[in-house]
Amino acid sequence: MELQEAIRGRRSIRQFLPRPVSNELIKDLIAESLWSPSWGNTQPWEIVVGTGESLAEFKRKNREALLEGKKSATDIPMPQVWPDRNKLRYKELGKSVLGALSIARENQQARMDHFAWMFTLFDAPAVVIFIVDKTLLLEYAMLDVGLILQTFCLLAHAKGLGTCILAASVMYPEIARAAFSVPETKRLVMGAALGWPDTDAPVNSFERNRGHLEEFVRWVG
Repeated sequence: MELQEAIRGRRSIRQFLPRPVSNELIKDLIAESLWSPSWGNTQPWEIVVGTGESLAEFKRKNREALLEGKKSATDIPMPQVWPDRNKLRYKELGKSVLGALSIARENQQARMDHFAWMFTLFDAPAVVIFIVDKTLLLEYAMLDVGLILQTFCLLAHAKGLGTCILAASVMYPEIARAAFSVPETKRLVMGAALGWPDTDAPVNSFERNRGHLEEFVRWVG
């Protein structure tokens, strides 16, 4: 698969097939991802892979915490305010997802059911969580984690796998720490659900869009 094809074709997968991903395949993806750039080649990332019973326990407790109204306390603060143009893009994505699922805006129960489904990581057979040591300068470590996470998702897509980068994977850090044996000395940055995409699911095929070049670029000569 050509690089440009992988970049354009990769998308967030929100419905997976009930088919496991082999440990060997996950190891291969991570091994290739380790060639991602990092500040001064410090490679600050650590990677936890959750599958099987540990992942099943995490999904169950993560969903329960949401439905019980438990307040989240992420290791890294979640954004509370977005500029209007960013907020609009976020809302438009939500409309696309709910539309693909045929969930009406006024159907609050169906919307909550979908949200709870997200906290089970859409029942993906694997999750890959990126963590960093708490002693690291967070700003640079976050940049480096973003680089390897993108690389991992592109490599997974090239192998026919699907991913979904999900804040829901780290929303309740104490649950993730217990399920995946993550020590308190580490920050949970972000996780990605991993599995074989259900290509027949409308939620995996709705039309996507990106902003135009002029929205983001300013030339200075």
